[in-house]
Amino acid sequence: MCDLVARTGRHQQRYEDGRRLVAGCIPFRYRANNDDTSDAGHKKLVEVLMINSQSGPGLLFPKGGWENDETVEEAAAREAIEEAGVRGDIVHLLGFYDFKSKTHQDACCPEGMCRAAVFALHVKEELTSWPEQSTRRRTWLTVPEAASQCRYQWMQEALLTGFSDWHDKWSRGGGGTNCDPA
Repeated sequence: MCDLVARTGRHQQRYEDGRRLVAGCIPFRYRANNDDTSDAGHKKLVEVLMINSQSGPGLLFPKGGWENDETVEEAAAREAIEEAGVRGDIVHLLGFYDFKSKTHQDACCPEGMCRAAVFALHVKEELTSWPEQSTRRRTWLTVPEAASQCRYQWMQEALLTGFSDWHDKWSRGGGGTNCDPA
């Protein structure tokens, strides 16, 4: 049984300009690349963590409502724990992505429009028990594998233009974070 409890309800939900504010992350880690035929040689390979959707096919990155009593970074880290069962360090804001939710229309946001702040989260710990483990399955994938399995176009964009661009720049020494790919 999990001692952590997922937040529910909308009484603390943040809204701005008719949009529900959402926080999410692209959890990542490094694993050894033992492929002698690749250009990467023996460098470490970056993998991202995705979770299954509760409402259909395809995979997602953890995300959910940003509430009034937390920073956007805290909300993104909380969603990673609740939905994917991982903890780590928020290392970079990848960008803001607008999308329309088919399931989260309410009085404050009748059109279902949302704006997601998406962060790179360097995973330090995978929990054995987490709030949504009975309905979520975790899958570690390479970036190309993840891009091909993203359920939503905006998440694919966050992965390919936000995460990949940042990670490529950072791994060449220009990203300004403290995670270690070596």
